[in-house]
Amino acid sequence: MNDEFYMRRALELATMGRGNTNPNPMVGAVIVKEGRIIGEGYHERYGELHAERNALKNCIESPEGATVYVSLEPCCHHGKTPPCTDALIESGIGKVVVGMLDVNPIVAGNGVNILIDHGIEVVTGVLEDECRRLNRIFIKYITEKLPYVVMKYGMTADGKIATVTGESKWITGPSSRENVHRTRHSLMGIMVGIGTVIADDPMLDCRLPEGGKNPVRIICDSSLRTPMDSKIVKTATEIRTIIATVSTDESLIKEYESKGLEVVRTSGGDGKVNLKELMRILGEMGIDSILLEGGAQLNFSALNSRIVDEVHTYISPKIFGGDAKTPVGGKGIEKIDDAVMIKPFSITGFDDDIFVESEVRYSVHGDS
Repeated sequence: MNDEFYMRRALELATMGRGNTNPNPMVGAVIVKEGRIIGEGYHERYGELHAERNALKNCIESPEGATVYVSLEPCCHHGKTPPCTDALIESGIGKVVVGMLDVNPIVAGNGVNILIDHGIEVVTGVLEDECRRLNRIFIKYITEKLPYVVMKYGMTADGKIATVTGESKWITGPSSRENVHRTRHSLMGIMVGIGTVIADDPMLDCRLPEGGKNPVRIICDSSLRTPMDSKIVKTATEIRTIIATVSTDESLIKEYESKGLEVVRTSGGDGKVNLKELMRILGEMGIDSILLEGGAQLNFSALNSRIVDEVHTYISPKIFGGDAKTPVGGKGIEKIDDAVMIKPFSITGFDDDIFVESEVRYSVHGDS
């Protein structure tokens, strides 16, 4: 067994915390002694023990002289929990293998230096790309203070999100829809436009067989048209809900607030919510990630504002034809060179559907 083998196991463990650690990273740790795994752990929930301390707690024998494999550099500061560097030093660990250095400025190499200063051998950069991919949300949020935005849509093989009559339930199969709820669980927020609320009256909650965490609901509603009898409003005291608007109607704002909704206001020279400004506000509110389940117009606006980091595309083996709606509307682009580029990094399947995860690249000219 080599370093990569044990680091892959650490990454597997890290994913078990998905959706429960935000805005902290997902981290896994494996302790190996004389070729045997003697302890494993992961960061299970925000505010609770980190991966290294859980792995030490779970050791079946003394970790003295052992090697710990951890997907992210051990922390060296007091936060919700004490520094993991202290625990590793006190345990007698002889070697630490790190997947990636922490991008948090209060750690950023300091954890590794402290371990080295205490005579512990340290190796860094093992499966670094995989470790960074796992925590791409954390990396963006901690370095830019902005939410990581995932745009999701399901479409037919000819790119339609509804029939010519507007029928859209269901384009994709049940396994695809369940995976969407897993994504809702893993991200902190879910955002739609007012058109979706009026047309579908959605709950925007997380419905998994084993249970899940509801995301914060964010409604882009420039002129405050969200119906007072909508599911969103009726359940605002149960699920945190934010309305983003440019309206200055204080009486209407107070009415929404009296029903448990939070109202945030952005500038809007064109009469619409400023999405870049909204991302800054949401980031300041501690929301590190958003699933964008908008309609065609909001999707175009989000891409045009360059707030989308990743695209989730579910492709169903159906063909609708005609002038039915497509996932991205708006005014569109005029020149091919201005296209938003996406780079797939994962292609999987759910029953007969194809699921593509792609990284967004905004410029083919290198000026993004």
